Amino acid sequence: MRSYQPDLTPPWKKPSAAPEVPAEPDLVVEEVTTGFCGAVIRCEKTAQGPTVTLEDRFGKHRVFPLEPRGFLLEGKVVTLVRPSAGGPARPSRTASGSVAVPGARARVARAGRIYVEGRHDAELVERVWGDDLRIEGVVVEYLEGVDDLPAVVREFAPGPDARLGVLVDHLVPGSKESRIAAGVTGPDVLVVGHPYIDVWEAVKPASVGIPGWPAVPRGQDWKTGVCRALGWPPNTGAAWRHILSKVHSYKDLEPQLLGRVEELIDFVTVPA
Repeated sequence: MRSYQPDLTPPWKKPSAAPEVPAEPDLVVEEVTTGFCGAVIRCEKTAQGPTVTLEDRFGKHRVFPLEPRGFLLEGKVVTLVRPSAGGPARPSRTASGSVAVPGARARVARAGRIYVEGRHDAELVERVWGDDLRIEGVVVEYLEGVDDLPAVVREFAPGPDARLGVLVDHLVPGSKESRIAAGVTGPDVLVVGHPYIDVWEAVKPASVGIPGWPAVPRGQDWKTGVCRALGWPPNTGAAWRHILSKVHSYKDLEPQLLGRVEELIDFVTVPA
């Protein structure tokens, strides 16, 4: 006679079933034990079992086993499985790494705004975050120079329902930029910046096909000095168009710029 061992585990102590989710490319998940968050790059079958490779927003790769209840998807525990051949494609992603929304229309513009110092900075923000900004209804304005910032803030008259975010170049302690930023920063005004002399440096050298951004002696125009050091024609406009053409997504930018732009988007879109 066959004997059965009853399961005496109380129902509330039994782990709930986790849905199985195909590990399609670009699916963004978080590994539960390490907290590593990234997009799926590939799945592989190894001698130790199937694995998934994730890439975080900074381009770092990590490999994890496909174990039950091993990942979080939008905050919920899931079991990743290898995708079946010919399965449905996952939604594509925007240049910033966000999930694209096919057919989405631009939202009516919010009262809040983001000002970006420098025309090249504004073009770079549009290239990487343009789709996200249109969906969120965030308008980006061009700030010609940081000296104009106090007047811009006074005219804009920011408030809880109309926040103002500002991105400036070379925002480092003790600089003129930092003093001006401190004078206008408040509950409804956020001024952030990257540490680079010019936003060109925020593009990864490898993306441009150079070993690194050259050091330009003080007193020289930085962009002109870069063109000279790299052997490019002395046309900074053409040089920028070449650099911008090499930017295809957030992966081509340095983290110091990525974090600041996303901080501004959150600031002007999240209710006070």
